[in-house]
Amino acid sequence: MSADKGSLALTEAVYYILLSLHEPMHGYGIMQNVEQLSGGRVILAAGTLYGAISTLVERGWITALPGESSSRKKEYEITASGRSAARAELERLKELVDNGSRIMGGRQP
Repeated sequence: MSADKGSLALTEAVYYILLSLHEPMHGYGIMQNVEQLSGGRVILAAGTLYGAISTLVERGWITALPGESSSRKKEYEITASGRSAARAELERLKELVDNGSRIMGGRQP
């Protein structure tokens, strides 16, 4: 998945993880922030979060910060390519909303 025009949609969880990491944060903080940002709709289990973190590190979208060797908590932050991926997703979502609003004209279902 790249951050260019033809990229696939991000999952909601991945999008919120990327948004959360615009400032360095450890796993538990990410889980809390995602829940708060989504108004409680997205609740990440630890296994889901760390699977996503592993994938995002492999893609180069986030990086683990060097920490104290005595601490088990790793902090992560978004990279430039991760910001680009989040920005591309934001544009994709805007297009969805704009097209829906234009076609439906604000009508209730």
